[in-house]
Formats: sequence, structure tokens, C-alpha cells
Amino acid sequence: MKRLECLDGLRGVLAVYVMISHMAPFAPMPAWIARPLSHGGAAVDVFFVLSGLVIIGSLARFDYRARPFLIARVARIYPVFLVVFAFALLVHALPSALPGMTWLPPESLAYRMWASGWPASWPVDVVAHLTMTHGLFPDGVLPHIWVSLLGASWSLSTEWQFYVLALVLGGWLARGGEVPRRLAWCFAAIGVVGLAWALFMPPDWRFSRAFLGNKGHYFALGVASVLVVRGQAKAIADYAVVLGVTLAVCWMQGGAAKLIVPLVWTLCLAAQLRPEGVLLPLAAILRSAPLQGLGAISYGIYLVNEPVQRLLGTILVPLVDGNVALFSALWLPLAVLLPTLAAIGLYLWVEVPGQRLVRVRVATETPHRHKDMFMS
Repeated sequence: MKRLECLDGLRGVLAVYVMISHMAPFAPMPAWIARPLSHGGAAVDVFFVLSGLVIIGSLARFDYRARPFLIARVARIYPVFLVVFAFALLVHALPSALPGMTWLPPESLAYRMWASGWPASWPVDVVAHLTMTHGLFPDGVLPHIWVSLLGASWSLSTEWQFYVLALVLGGWLARGGEVPRRLAWCFAAIGVVGLAWALFMPPDWRFSRAFLGNKGHYFALGVASVLVVRGQAKAIADYAVVLGVTLAVCWMQGGAAKLIVPLVWTLCLAAQLRPEGVLLPLAAILRSAPLQGLGAISYGIYLVNEPVQRLLGTILVPLVDGNVALFSALWLPLAVLLPTLAAIGLYLWVEVPGQRLVRVRVATETPHRHKDMFMS
């Protein structure tokens, strides 16, 4: 699969948006500014669609063989995650800055974003994060484990659930051909079942949004996008049907606001494949050098922004001594700049060396299929 520059740029936009949405609740803002910055979860959902597209291509390049595929995934995810997770634990041990932010109302989203204190089950939480299983626990078993130590890592658990299930199902379906088409239907069905579970099961048996069943339709849309990118027969019709299912599940999950994810994705996919007419400006923006650069460091931005911002808040609150104007003047630029710089460092000193090492190892096993395995 060739490099999809527009979708690389989209990755950069999404990561920056998540970072800004994590920054916004801590500084007073007019509602007309704060409201559009309160949909970080939707940006992560677009990441899931993108992952559905990229991972199916990766699985095909590895002939659905578990060993090289999982080596590549571990090398892509874990080096940066382990560094950021260790940093997040250190920051988590510091006193919370929230009591000093007297300008925040009690109902502020900020109180839900920065958990206070260690969870009572913290050893289990640590193990679950390290094994990427923290999205598999119902709320009644271990409440809030999915965001207890490193909030952004909840999506990594969802991703790993997708990786493993796509690997198993893809290997099985490969015997009959047309793997992406059939996988798209499998994950669309998972999304429908997840919706039914969330609607009808008792609260204690419901899962967080980190559970694959609550996001299966997004992955299905990404998998269906593989058909369109490859230009397969009846690809548009297949995509339209999966898009319809995804829109229906999104509507049932949260009304019209939830429809933005599949619609934004479809628009950006069209800009990648047909960059002409009204889509030409969008394609040019997504292909621009700044967004391509942000796309390259997007994983680091997404993962590290919360602990860096939390540490920044711990430093700034006693410094400003209740002066909300001074806090905002320092917080707004630094809460964006510092995570971005940290992400650049992670990319250069952790992510790129890790990818080089695994390229060499995987190339010895699949010498003709290792190129471009790190699109995601």
C-alpha cells in the first residue's frame, strides 16, 4: 500500500487537536471557544478508523503471520509507551495542582481528566497498562482503570484488542479470499453487538469506551477503506454499506454529534484519492510540510501531552498564586509547546531507533514485505 500523505497529515491534525482539548479545560475560555475544543474523544475515534485501514495492509504484507506482525506492532507501540508511562507514574506521584486552580468550577471537565491520588488497585492497574488489557474490565469490576494512570493510553488497549482479533480472524478468513471485505463486516457486527450490550446490560457489566465492542464500527469503516484505496470491484458500494452501519451505530450511541467521525473520515479519504475540485484545498493542507511533520510525531504528541501538561500545572499553580490571567498567559502556549518538543525528542531518540531495529529483524523473516510497515 502506497504512502497516504493526506491521511498522514490528518494524523497530525488529530494529535494536535487532542492535545489542545486536554489543555482547554484548565484556562477560562468563552463557551464559543471551549465548546469546539471539547471533542477529543471524537479525534481518537478517527484514529481508530485510520488504524483499521493501516493494520489490514500490514497484516496482508505479513501474510497474516503472527510473529512478524506482532514484533512490528510491539516495536511501534511499546518503546514510546514505556518511556511515557514511566514519566506519567512519576508525575502522578506529585501533589495534584487542581486544588490550587480555584477558578475551575466543581463540574469542570478538568477534574475528570486529572485523577487525584493512586487507585486502590494500583498494582493491578500498572500490570493491566503494561499488558494493554486495561480496556477489558467492566466498570463494575475495576472502575476507571482505563484512565487511572495514563489517560491517553486507553486507546492503546482498544488498538491491541483490534490487532489480535484482526490477526486471528484475518488468518482464518484468508483461506476464502476477500479478507478486507469480510473483516469489515465482522467488525461492523462487533460494533452492533457492542451497542446492544451497552444499551441493555446492567451498569456494572458495561464496558468503558476502551473496549473494542464500543468502537468496532470505526475499525470496520477503516477496513472497508482498504477496498476503496485498492480500487477493488464494488468497493464504493461496500464502503457505502459499512458507512451506513457506522452512521447508524454512531447515531444510537450519541445522536447527531457522533456522525462527525465517519463523515470527516470519508471527506479526508476522498481528498486522498480524488484531490480535485472542492477537495483540492483540503488535500493541499493535509499534504503540507507542517502537517506531514506533525503526523510523523503524532503518536508522541498524543501520548505525552497529558503528563507534560500535568507537570506544567503543578509548577505553574504555586508560581501564579491564584492569578488566573497570569496562569492563562503561561499555560496556553506552554501546554502546547512543551508536549510538542517532548514528542519530537521521543520521535528522534526512541521511536526512530526502535523502528530501525525491528526493520532489520523483520526483514530477515520477510525480506520482500517489510517496506512501509510503519505507516501507523
